[in-house]
Amino acid sequence: MKFIWIPTLVVLSMLIGLNGCSKPANPVSPEPNPVGTSTSQAKPVPSPSKAPQSTDSTELTYINHLSQEQIDEGIINLFDNETLFGWHKQNDVNWSVVDEAITADSGPIGLLLTDLPFADFELTLEFRMEPGCNSGVFIRCADDPKSPVEDCYEINLADEHPEGYLSGSVVGLSKFDPGVKLADNEWHKLSILANGSSIEITIDETHKNRFDETRDNILRSGLIGLQKNSGEVAFRNIQLKPLQMESLFTGEDLSGWREVPGSQSVIDVVKQEIHVVSGPGFLETIETFDDFVLQFQAKTNATELNSGLFFRAMTGTEENPSNGYEVQIHNGFKDDDRNQPNNAGTGAIFRRIDARRVVSSDLEWCTITLVASGPHIATWVNGYPVVSWEDTREPDENPRKGKRLEAGHLSLQGHDPTTDLYFKNFRISNLPE
Repeated sequence: MKFIWIPTLVVLSMLIGLNGCSKPANPVSPEPNPVGTSTSQAKPVPSPSKAPQSTDSTELTYINHLSQEQIDEGIINLFDNETLFGWHKQNDVNWSVVDEAITADSGPIGLLLTDLPFADFELTLEFRMEPGCNSGVFIRCADDPKSPVEDCYEINLADEHPEGYLSGSVVGLSKFDPGVKLADNEWHKLSILANGSSIEITIDETHKNRFDETRDNILRSGLIGLQKNSGEVAFRNIQLKPLQMESLFTGEDLSGWREVPGSQSVIDVVKQEIHVVSGPGFLETIETFDDFVLQFQAKTNATELNSGLFFRAMTGTEENPSNGYEVQIHNGFKDDDRNQPNNAGTGAIFRRIDARRVVSSDLEWCTITLVASGPHIATWVNGYPVVSWEDTREPDENPRKGKRLEAGHLSLQGHDPTTDLYFKNFRISNLPE
């Protein structure tokens, strides 16, 4: 993206979107004033509004290009190939989905942002730009960024830039020249490896730039954004693999876990898997977690079994064993239609929001990803996004009664005497502030 240093009033109007590629109606001449210069006329930029539940009325046909190997590795789709579910835009850019790609070509400069933040990850996507297009991909981004060097890391996508930040550059921080023109109406691959203070950028597997943050105010976590600045731009196959994930299960025993008093489930370790039979009963972590990325695998051993994983849960007691949010595990659906869950659906936040589609099947392993960041919670099943929900209730220590942001236990559920499930590969990473 071409980032032009201009007076603050115009800068703020540009940064309200910090998004994609479209031709401005009235191009602004570059001026030397840096972002942050104050003017008496400058008005505060409102924060983008987000509905409590990210929704889309499109009838899902389920398009998932991830291989089984990628699913097992924990790679997730940030884009479902059909809708803008899980994303929100800052202004009136005409973001839409065409031929399994997110595209925009008109409106002000603006960003399309993920609902949830990520910290350390490998992000891959494909982009296509028309000649003269100016765009970018933003990582660890604030929801309402004002500065491309203080509030985000902007990986530029532009064949021309007045200060030399060409495609693959980190705007304001690391200049790079790929040596080729990329705004050619062809698809190109972009990979961004953000790991601690290092950001590695690769275009088309060949053109590589690396930026190592040495400033004290390193950005450790934030949203991912697609930018429309000028010209038509499109993005597709947007996939992310969380990094720095730590194991919660040794595969040998249940160290780090404990049975909740009064549990009637039989819980043991069989072939490096946690086997939960009968119930009701609960197995909870000793450690507590507040904001995190969690991935695990589960398999039901009969049809339409009911189980779940509770999180931010109060310490379980015999009288109150499971006061927490619950990620539902139930693979039933109505009328042979996986868009109609029979009992909220695997990946649902039970009694809060149903899964938009039942992705997993009984008698087969599925991979569940849960991201909890403040009041916003999202889940993926086999890498496919099924929930993006914001808890707008009044705060309460018990998530069954209200919004809980404080750390709590993770807890596996043995639902009833029919319960028979396996769990494995528990991995978690805390989201830094």
